[in-house]
Amino acid sequence: MTAVIRREDRRTPPTELDGEHRTVVVVGGGQAGLSMSRCLDVRGIDHLVLERDVVASSWKRHRWDTFSLVTPNWQCDLPDFPYAGPDPHGFMVRGEIVDYLEAYRAFVDPPLLEGVAVTRLHRDDRGTFVVETSAGTCTADQVVVATGGYHTPLTPPLSEPLPAGITQIGSQDYRNPGQLPPGEVLVVGSGQSGAQIAEDLHLEGRRVHLVVGHAPRVARFYRGRDVTDWLDEMGYYRMPVTRHPRREAVRAQANHYVTGRDGGRDIDLRRFAAEGMHLYGALTDHAGGRLTFAPDLESSLDHADEVSESIKDTIDGWIAEQGVDAPVEERYTPVWRPEREVTELALDGSGITSVVWCIGFRQNFSWIDLGVFTGRGSPVHSRGTTAVPGLFFLGLPWQWTWGSGRFSGVGADAAFLAERIRSQRGLTSTGGRGDVCNVLALGS
Repeated sequence: MTAVIRREDRRTPPTELDGEHRTVVVVGGGQAGLSMSRCLDVRGIDHLVLERDVVASSWKRHRWDTFSLVTPNWQCDLPDFPYAGPDPHGFMVRGEIVDYLEAYRAFVDPPLLEGVAVTRLHRDDRGTFVVETSAGTCTADQVVVATGGYHTPLTPPLSEPLPAGITQIGSQDYRNPGQLPPGEVLVVGSGQSGAQIAEDLHLEGRRVHLVVGHAPRVARFYRGRDVTDWLDEMGYYRMPVTRHPRREAVRAQANHYVTGRDGGRDIDLRRFAAEGMHLYGALTDHAGGRLTFAPDLESSLDHADEVSESIKDTIDGWIAEQGVDAPVEERYTPVWRPEREVTELALDGSGITSVVWCIGFRQNFSWIDLGVFTGRGSPVHSRGTTAVPGLFFLGLPWQWTWGSGRFSGVGADAAFLAERIRSQRGLTSTGGRGDVCNVLALGS
């Protein structure tokens, strides 16, 4: 039987934190923080979750209207709360993602304070963690930072700012084509967000200029199945970062672009170009009213195709090795190639009236006053455990596996950290109780 602290036995979260002390403070109330709360709860470990906004705020406020997951619904597997809907091989849209997280919050019933921002985390002379917040200062024996790894939007360094008359927004603020002024749209970046936003605008009939980066792509379906299904069967999503060919360097790798929109399909930038979208190489500068691009468009498109085809090669090898009966499928043939590389574009007269920046985010842990970071501000950790006893991270990209920053793998990482927290406190494991959190921890 799952061991859970009864709600009436838990300390009610205070409205003011001055003088409060908790065994564990979890910073962040998204899928990572809720997963951590569940795994602490079933182990009987006192804790408090602090969320600067509201649960699921990033999904509510920072996703466009047609947003959908690129991973199938069956991969939504938060601790003790797997997807149970009617379409496991479909792709949740934004509203369904919010509903899933709100339902998980109700299921976990965490000791949660919303609207509380943590402004500084440090330790006092006794080694106790001091958590300064917008609602006062509390202390904790252990802290889990569950704020993910995408915090501050990036924009490229340019010699001159873009003209004041051009509307500029980041991918986190894009909602739909109607929010942008009439005219053509420049989308900078072709990772998951950039490629999908460019498609959204393109399908609405907007003339799009897309700056193509070095992100790889992946096919949605191959040989009768979603590629995700094949890779899961091959054990790819259970591969720890220590066994990945790129090791920790994979954490900085751009995600493959694909979409779950309308049941899922490939995103083919070449097809968009054949239909009228303008493609450019990497944006390198803006000066004198002219944008400058690197002459690397064709090589970037070729690289994205090569990655997609190499994944198919791996699947072919698995099918042959396992003797799987799967239909044969013809390989991808490029439908468009640039006749020449456009390396300059004068904004005046281009028709471009707005720019959507989609070149990623950087981590921002400047509020943590503890020496656990690289020179670039990334936490140094081993599966979320740092060199500072009692300080942990959760929800980072490739923290342990591909799914660490997603619905599919964050639960296993939370269970692992809950066991580390228990161990540091000298408590005995209760892995035999059979709850999913413990099973995840023991099987990882």
